[in-house]
Amino acid sequence: MAATSKQQLLDLTAKEWQKLLKILDELPAILRLQKDEDETSPKDIIGHRAHWIELYLGWFRDGRAGKEVYFPAKGYKWNETKRYNADLRQQQAGLTWDAARSMLESSNAELLALIESLSEEELYGGPMKGANNNWTTGRWAEAAGPSHYRSAAKYLRQKMRAATVK
Repeated sequence: MAATSKQQLLDLTAKEWQKLLKILDELPAILRLQKDEDETSPKDIIGHRAHWIELYLGWFRDGRAGKEVYFPAKGYKWNETKRYNADLRQQQAGLTWDAARSMLESSNAELLALIESLSEEELYGGPMKGANNNWTTGRWAEAAGPSHYRSAAKYLRQKMRAATVK
């Protein structure tokens, strides 16, 4: 169930972040760059999550400043996220595991700082400016942070289980 208050969002973000960090610490080095059948590695997943938090922060800033907000990004529509993510993997191809993890840690810190800086009303009082839908700023933050942490953790757990079965 989605968070509906600032405290719930902070608690959920911390909970999912800690779960993801635990898995990142346990992930064997040999698996970190190993591609799956979709040509995606754990490093790619981590870089992706960091990038999508940065996208969200940009959407928030642009909407608040009254600028045009590009969802998900300029030149892409929501139904083109597969293409966007493939392009992102290409852009991040040279990224190391340590760099991807550092980016994720920085993005998480920025996300938390934004959430902490906003009031209950700013987070959940109405739609996020520029979003052109009914999602609140808090709901978008949850989608960019804890929901992405949860899905990344699930992917990484599956990757580790598959490696132990072989």
